[in-house]
Amino acid sequence: MNRYNFSDTIKTKFGKQRKSTLIYPTLPVDLSTDIYIRTTSIDRLDKLALYFYEDSTLWVVIATANNLGKGTIVVPPNTKLRIPSINNIADIITKTNQR
Repeated sequence: MNRYNFSDTIKTKFGKQRKSTLIYPTLPVDLSTDIYIRTTSIDRLDKLALYFYEDSTLWVVIATANNLGKGTIVVPPNTKLRIPSINNIADIITKTNQR
């Protein structure tokens, strides 16, 4: 999966093509499928996304779920993080961005 899978291609008024803005909704907690971790050293959101989702571009999903990523993708040591289930996020993002 790639973050652009959910974006539509649109034309600007000047005729150029671009991807539409993707809205990441608040992700509901699902105790049966979400994973919780605690970082033991300095980590990065993109590396965590690559590990859990096999796609580093989905770092924004982890950032959104944990209210992180404003200005940096670095996660300090001893931070508790919620990793939403990949199946849940795909459905929620698709529904939020349907036009």
